[in-house]
Amino acid sequence: MCVYLQMQNLVTRTEGWPWSCSRVWTTIVFLCLLADKSCCSLQDVRSVKKTGNSLNFLVVGDWGRKGLYNQSEVATQMGRIGEELDIDFVISTGDNFYENGLTGTDDPSFEESFSRIYTAKSLQTPWYSVLGNHDYRGDALAQLGPSLRSKDQRWQCQRSFILKYTLCPHGLQSGEGTADLFFVDTTPFVDHYWKPSKNAYDWRGVLPREKYLHQQLQDLSVALEASTATWKIVIGHHTIRSVGSHGDTEELFPQLLPIIEAYGVDLYVNGHDHCLEHISSSNSPLQFLTSGAGSKAWRGMKEGAKMEGLQFFHNGQGFMSLQIQATLLHAVFYDIQGNTVHELNLMKESLSVS
Repeated sequence: MCVYLQMQNLVTRTEGWPWSCSRVWTTIVFLCLLADKSCCSLQDVRSVKKTGNSLNFLVVGDWGRKGLYNQSEVATQMGRIGEELDIDFVISTGDNFYENGLTGTDDPSFEESFSRIYTAKSLQTPWYSVLGNHDYRGDALAQLGPSLRSKDQRWQCQRSFILKYTLCPHGLQSGEGTADLFFVDTTPFVDHYWKPSKNAYDWRGVLPREKYLHQQLQDLSVALEASTATWKIVIGHHTIRSVGSHGDTEELFPQLLPIIEAYGVDLYVNGHDHCLEHISSSNSPLQFLTSGAGSKAWRGMKEGAKMEGLQFFHNGQGFMSLQIQATLLHAVFYDIQGNTVHELNLMKESLSVS
């Protein structure tokens, strides 16, 4: 079972505290009583932003190549845009370390692909990360444990978790909008990773598979149903809709997609395909945003890909930013030079794309 009620009481008490006008956030982590991380598939990390007109962050995925394949160039532009937007944090959509994750907590790849690459002052913020399929090829638990945070305090990686933000414009004591971000562990859903191959996957904490997947979907359903947030965003490594080289992830259509559509999720944000893209759902207001171009890219479109709803596709490196206000969400895609290549504006009553 999970330590939830006690921590929920702590949240209730702390949210009433007075705060200064400086940017402050409080992080509360809901932990499990058992060491097996599969017992609590949504570890709830609540962060409350107290001031400012918007919540600003960057999204990058599929990046960890020791600076190669233009990873360093992308990092430079992320630092520049991060400073312009005064970002609060960075989201990694997975495949954090190539080709086969980390060998352990002492693997030098962590510093060579992360700490020594993302050195800009603006990027010295929390990095909220999920695991990708390449991360599962190594020691997955190394990325999830506290050892890496002792090396670089920015690193915040869990299988699945939630961030909750209250947006409080300057001069106001109460929030005018809320944003809930739900991080989902998608790799165990994909069937072919479980078949015999040359690649070995670290399934510790995931077995038995069916129980783990059921628990994750159940927890996500409960969390989404309980959420009263103005904006709901789900983040995972794998695509649901994509015209990139990997294409759609068929296993997520009957399992994950119905849940996020049923509870009014605004964005599904992912990596996996090494490109930037935006696809609109034909069945709901849901928007699919891919930011998986942190390093190696140029794979093109999948032959025979379903083009319905495609708004934008960039076959190259880059990243994305999100700015969330009480009634407006603004997403921007940037190429390797930091040029804006696509924008998305969402309002609760209307949608415009440019």
